[in-house]
Amino acid sequence: MNKVLSRVIVGVIALAGLASVAGAQEAAHIASPEQYERIFENDSVMVLRMELEPGEADTIHRHNNETVYFQSGGKIRIDEQGEVFEAEIPDGHVMWHQAWVHQVTNVGDTPVVAIIVEEKH
Repeated sequence: MNKVLSRVIVGVIALAGLASVAGAQEAAHIASPEQYERIFENDSVMVLRMELEPGEADTIHRHNNETVYFQSGGKIRIDEQGEVFEAEIPDGHVMWHQAWVHQVTNVGDTPVVAIIVEEKH
């Protein structure tokens, strides 16, 4: 086998490995059952309740496309696979996000409570 082909094969294997690691992340309610409770599920959606106390972080996890309603907002830090940002979320805020892998930390002084409606594939 020539060197160029060998390098291409190694590169493809490495990329496949990275993709499988990202795909292997557990759903939020499985990765962090202390913070996420499944409150409803049917063939189309799964509804989760998330609660993070001040200073608490969940475990890195994945969500399918989701709509999130923040019953009680607060200051959070989100680590999305190395990209870290903070946000001050107001009570009653609603957002939509495409499927992603991340970790959430409550960096504020009050509990953050959210209802998450996640599409099922």
